[in-house]
Amino acid sequence: MKKLFGFLLVAGMVSTAFVSKSKLETSSVVMKDGIDFQKSSYDEAIKEAKKSGKLIFIDAYTEWCGPCKKMAATSFMDPEVASLFNSKFINLKVEMEKSTDGPMIAQKYSVRAYPSLLFINGEGKVVKYAVGYQTAEQLIAIGKSL
Repeated sequence: MKKLFGFLLVAGMVSTAFVSKSKLETSSVVMKDGIDFQKSSYDEAIKEAKKSGKLIFIDAYTEWCGPCKKMAATSFMDPEVASLFNSKFINLKVEMEKSTDGPMIAQKYSVRAYPSLLFINGEGKVVKYAVGYQTAEQLIAIGKSL
């Protein structure tokens, strides 16, 4: 009888943990926050920047870059950062080694470290260039300075 009770108790705890995990995974999938990175090309972004007068923000990253992943999961997801960047910039996230525009952008703007954050005007000129992991507070300061 004790063995049966112990088995039921453990089974109940496992099923509770499974349900809790499922609820967490579901809620994180439904929630959409953070910087809204456009799916457009570099050339399309330049045209949009000329037309709108906004600067282009490029997150120049690679798949293997640890600080890039951390920034994507933290700083770029900050609500204040997202609000500022989504209203003020045309946001592009460019994988520098594998995307169509990545190698060209890396060469054109001498990107040599990751993450590199580029702020570019409609003429393709760099207005601001930051290298390395940036906290939400640092991104807000940069965004407000431009």
